[in-house]
Amino acid sequence: MKKLSLAAASLIAVLIIVSIFITKDGSLVTPQGAGKVVINGRDFEAFALPPYASKFVTPEYKSYFVEVEQGIKIHVMEVGEGMPVFLQHGNPTSGFLYRKVVAELPLDRMRVIMPTLVGLGFSSKVPASRHTLTNHIDWIQSVLEQLEVEGLIYSGQDWGGPIGMGALSRLPGRLRGAVLLNTGFNAPRQAMDLSRAHATVKTPVVGELLLEVAVSIFDQLHRTQGDPTSITTEISELYGRPVIESGNEKAPLALMRMVTDGPDHQSAEEMRNIEQYVGTLDVPAEIVWGMNDPILGKALSIMQASFPDAPVTRTEAGHFLQEEVAIEIASAITRVYSRLQGKGGFYPDP
Repeated sequence: MKKLSLAAASLIAVLIIVSIFITKDGSLVTPQGAGKVVINGRDFEAFALPPYASKFVTPEYKSYFVEVEQGIKIHVMEVGEGMPVFLQHGNPTSGFLYRKVVAELPLDRMRVIMPTLVGLGFSSKVPASRHTLTNHIDWIQSVLEQLEVEGLIYSGQDWGGPIGMGALSRLPGRLRGAVLLNTGFNAPRQAMDLSRAHATVKTPVVGELLLEVAVSIFDQLHRTQGDPTSITTEISELYGRPVIESGNEKAPLALMRMVTDGPDHQSAEEMRNIEQYVGTLDVPAEIVWGMNDPILGKALSIMQASFPDAPVTRTEAGHFLQEEVAIEIASAITRVYSRLQGKGGFYPDP
């Protein structure tokens, strides 16, 4: 019995040590570029994409950092000239998620801007505690302000929806049109988890064990697709490698825990602000939806309630629909652009 007690005590001690280790907050990792990129007469730190990433885009792409706080840099890719088109990805991808969409856009008439959220892709990695909805909105707002982006068309998916729209809510008059993908802008009115996975990983230690020890979330992305072959091993590496190699993999789990599970969640107040702002909008908009999305596929009616006049394109795509129906998304953006041009490029401020 004494030996069993000692063994049990040793096991408990090991579990405590492991729990402390895997739940550490993580540290700031600041990427470094070289040279400069000039945007609207301002200098930004250039960043040369590594070969495994650069092969996915054309040489015309500009790649650079925007420092939004000391040591916190957002990686931005942009290409084209003309009306600004702001494309915001979600968890756990990067600005590369829109590369297929961009290939279908008229880049002689559109300046396409793709920021990568802090913690993901080639942007800075931060401690888990810094991942709050307010912080992410602050950081993207800073990007739009520093780039002096005005009169833009916006498209967002997953966390890119509320983060992007939250930033625009603080910059009145800049939004001219929108294409809404699988995302949500509504605040919770009752306790409810977005998915079984979100319910599971919000538990301390359990979430870390599942996403930082047992499996890589990047290896599971294909499971959320209408066509699982749309996300290959090479694409998973495109999204996952910069995060894993940084030494701070806290972002995917932290971003999942940012999702509200009720009106008292730390993100709920910011979501209420975003929902209120969306309710005031009167801009040309379209909805493109992946109906086979296991997370948000059934939420189309909620988005339609927010944009009742927006034409809807229903597709067989999954959660990362940019990988599956890029032509449909690009067509919607182009139609919104054409409507704005039909109004002489101007639409009343929301």
